[in-house]
Amino acid sequence: MPTPKQGPRLASSPAHERLMLANMATSLFQNGRIVTTLPKAKRLRPLAERLVTFAKRGDLHSRRRVMRVIRNKSVVHVLFTQIAEQMEQREGGYTRIVKIAPRKGDAAPAAIIELVTEPVSAKQAVVKEAEAATKVAAPAEETPAAEAPAEQAPVEETAAEQAE
Repeated sequence: MPTPKQGPRLASSPAHERLMLANMATSLFQNGRIVTTLPKAKRLRPLAERLVTFAKRGDLHSRRRVMRVIRNKSVVHVLFTQIAEQMEQREGGYTRIVKIAPRKGDAAPAAIIELVTEPVSAKQAVVKEAEAATKVAAPAEETPAAEAPAEQAPVEETAAEQAE
């Protein structure tokens, strides 16, 4: 888990902040979405995305690193089997933060943080294929481009000869 930033904390101490973020991450993976304040959601996002990245690796070391943060074994099992499988095609951006109306009691800015479960859009896949095709075609285009000046030289000579 990343060390807390300098300055004001979400809670009274760095240890309390780590525990609070760990509990929110557990709830997020257990329920798929949670409603919290906007600053808490923004602090939770990097931690949750990092845990999903570990889950996508799927090895024992990654599981043990996730278990340091999330103490509930059943939630870790769900993270490694179901959530990691859903996020397999995605290269990042596993969570989404949506701002909602302020909280009633203290008017704190509220937000929903949720896991992005939709598959990667076909448009993005087409763009990646096009970029790959461009990279493959680029070396092939360079060789005719090198030959083109050699072909143009005789054409210019013949034009010069015709002018004489």
